[in-house]
Formats: sequence, C-alpha cells, structure tokens
Amino acid sequence: MTGQGKRDTARLLADSFKELACRTPIEKITVKEITDRAGVIRPTFYNHFQDKYELLEWIISQDLIEPIRPFVRSGLTTQAMTFLFLNVEKEKEFYLKVSRLEGQNSFFGISQHCLQSLLEEVCEEHRARRERRYEWLTPERLAQYYGQSMVFVMIEWIQSGMTISAEELAELYQYMMSHSLEDALKDL
Repeated sequence: MTGQGKRDTARLLADSFKELACRTPIEKITVKEITDRAGVIRPTFYNHFQDKYELLEWIISQDLIEPIRPFVRSGLTTQAMTFLFLNVEKEKEFYLKVSRLEGQNSFFGISQHCLQSLLEEVCEEHRARRERRYEWLTPERLAQYYGQSMVFVMIEWIQSGMTISAEELAELYQYMMSHSLEDALKDL
C-alpha cells in the first residue's frame, strides 16, 4: 500500500472513530465497531494502529499538532494556539467527549505528549544555534512546561463549554505566558 493509501485508510478509521465517539462512551467503542463503520476488516485496523488510543493519538497529531507546526517553528505562538483552538472548535462534540478520558490513556496525556514532541524539536533547533544560559533549562523541560500549560488551557476551555472564542483564548494564553503571576494578579 502506498503512503497516500495508508494515510487515506488511517483517515477513514479516524473519521469512523470520531463519529462513534460522539454517540458512544469512548471506553465502550470496540475496534470492530470502528472497522465496521469504516467499511474495512479488523486486520486493516491493526495494520495501522495497536488500539483505539493509538488511533486517538494519530488524530490529535494529524488534526491538531501538524497544522500548527509551521506557526510554532516560526515563533508565531498566538497564531499557532488560535489555529489549534479553531480546529478543536470545529469538532467540539468529539473533543468534549475525549477531553474526559482519564488514566493511562487520558486526553491530557496523549495531547501533551504530541505537543511536547513538537516543542522539543523546536527547542533543539534553537539550542543548536546558541550556548545554553541555564544548565537545568533543557529542551525537554521547556517543552514539557509549555506543552502541559497549553493542553491544560485547551482542556479547561473545552470542558467549560468553549464559552469564549478560539481567538480570545489564544490571546489570553499568550497573556498568561508573557506576564508574571504578580502582573496577572493585578488584572484579575
């Protein structure tokens, strides 16, 4: 199967999973239900993914992280966050359901891992260009800190009903990241 064909099949499985997740608790969705809805056989699923949580990771990576990659690499974090939040907003019902996943395969954990991988790449690129000022401040720690904060804000927004626009949330995130706690307390 060509790379494009493999990607098309993965997208078909992803769309099937998204539709099912909007109607059924994710924990109860079976691989058979995903493949039946997608019109493929079970072995096809396992040619692409180990389980539905790896499929969820692929969805997050492809639908949320990859589209913001050029913005993050260019240092355009507000635009990246706006685009990320807009993509979540487009599939509000799906992301509301998956945001409730907890435990080993939590939405927070999967999203944070995907975002942290992108941020680590960017941090490594920057680190290669200059000498490190703080030894403890590694690309991994920096990526983990920002990845966790971005995912935290996204999940809080989703679970609170997305009551503000994606643009406003991105602006608020940028504000929180660019101001000290002391400064932010003055604006409460």
